[in-house]
Amino acid sequence: MSKKYVKISWKENTVPISDKFHDAYYSSENGLLETNYVFIDGNRLHERLNHGFQIAELGFGTGLNFLASCAAWNKTSRTGKFNFVSFEGYPMSPLDLQKAHLPFPELAEYSHILQNKWGEIMAGIPVDFGFANLKVFIGDISKTLRTFNSKVDCWYLDGFAPNKNPEMWTEDILKMVALRTKAGGSFSTYTAAGHVRRTLQHVGFNVTRKKGFFKKKHMIQGTRL
Repeated sequence: MSKKYVKISWKENTVPISDKFHDAYYSSENGLLETNYVFIDGNRLHERLNHGFQIAELGFGTGLNFLASCAAWNKTSRTGKFNFVSFEGYPMSPLDLQKAHLPFPELAEYSHILQNKWGEIMAGIPVDFGFANLKVFIGDISKTLRTFNSKVDCWYLDGFAPNKNPEMWTEDILKMVALRTKAGGSFSTYTAAGHVRRTLQHVGFNVTRKKGFFKKKHMIQGTRL
C-alpha cells in the first residue's frame, strides 16, 4: 500500500495535533498519566493482565496506549505475552512518531522497537515484542473492523473527540466493538458524551461514569453483559 501519513502540527513543540481533526493525540498536561488513568486503570489491567490477554483499540495514534500497556505488563512480572490489536485510519509518519515519543523517555525501550518496526506495522505485518504481539489494521475502520473476528478482553476507545471524528463513534462501529468483546470484557474511554454512553448501553455494555483525567469532568467505562 502507498504510505499516506496524517499531517501533524505541534503544540509547544511537544503535543501532536491532527490537522484533519483539530484535536490533540494526548493531554498537554501529561499524556502518559492520562493513558494510565483512562485506559490502564480504567480497564483494571494491573490485576487482569495475564498470558493470552487480548487488548483491542480504536485509534492507534502515537502508539502511547500500547507502550503504556507494555510497561503495565512488565510491572506485573508475569510470564508469557499479551496480544494488542489496533485500528488506525490515519497513521503518523515515522518522524512524527519519533517526535511524539520524546516526552516519554521511561517508555524508550518499547518505543524504539515500535519506531524500528513502523514500516512492517504500516504494511500490516504483526510484530512480536517478546512479551506482546502487536497488529495494527490501517484503513477505514468501518471496513477493517469487519475483518477482525476475534473476541477480546478489553477495548481502548481512543478515537478523536466524538464531535470532531463522529465516524469513529457510530452505533454500527460500537455494535461491532460489543460483538467482539468477551462476556465480562471491558472498555474504557476518555469521553463521556451522552450519545456515546447511550449507544454503548444499547449495544450491550453496562456503563458507568467516573471522574475524568485532570480537569476533565467525566469519562466512562463499562463491562460487556
